[in-house]
Amino acid sequence: MPDRELVSAHYTHGRLVDAIAAGIVQLGKTTASVTVEDLGPVDEFHVGGRVATEAFLDQLDIAAEHRVLDVGCGLGGASRFAAARYGCRVTGVDLTPEYVATGNTLCAWVGLGERVTLEVGDATALDIADASFDRAFVMHVGMNIADKAALAAELFRVLRPGGMAGIYDVMLTGDGDLAYPVPWAASAAGSALATPAAYRAALTRAGFAILAERNRRDFAVEFFARLKARSDQGGGPPPLGIHLLMGDSAPLKVKNMIDNIVANRVAPVELVAEKPA
Repeated sequence: MPDRELVSAHYTHGRLVDAIAAGIVQLGKTTASVTVEDLGPVDEFHVGGRVATEAFLDQLDIAAEHRVLDVGCGLGGASRFAAARYGCRVTGVDLTPEYVATGNTLCAWVGLGERVTLEVGDATALDIADASFDRAFVMHVGMNIADKAALAAELFRVLRPGGMAGIYDVMLTGDGDLAYPVPWAASAAGSALATPAAYRAALTRAGFAILAERNRRDFAVEFFARLKARSDQGGGPPPLGIHLLMGDSAPLKVKNMIDNIVANRVAPVELVAEKPA
């Protein structure tokens, strides 16, 4: 069962702002001219990147007047995308201090510091008042959280009646031991995978009504194939990409991720739920 320190240590880089700033220079831009779209390849740390974020968040019917909570926000890529696309205000919460500090710096660079706020916090014990948000979402976070019931209960608690929650996580879909390391864990000790059925049960027990479910395995296989083709054609990874977050072990983590998905041991799955009005 992964603990807070193990999870935070796994994601800590040490000089992440510097690494991203160097990538921006390689793009021929500056921190004053970089855009939300430019940052997408590095700040969307989940299967499918920005394409997956758009397809997922569009299901939540987010409007400009909504307050939106990004639980396990990482660098805040999805938070910034939501604020830019829907015109809403977003609060992001993440366990890793370096991710939060870096994410707030990126918000300032792209001019979204007043509409996106990122904070350090625990997804299973949020320091947020009841019924504070209209929408909440989780993207590739539950793989590090063993207590899915606590995660679902917190989502339910912080949402207003009629609010919607979305989860996009890597979930168990078949048998067989996983190949490690993977992007979210160096070994099984840092991983807390569960089946879609377990997520549904946690959400239902919390009080949610399940509105939709979608297995994105085929999309993931195509995404990784395109990623590899672009890398091969370009002679290596791009200036900005999730390899900056994973360090020297990035190629092995991605390879194992692909192998696990192709073998149908796991798949990225979307769930959309509603808190009754």
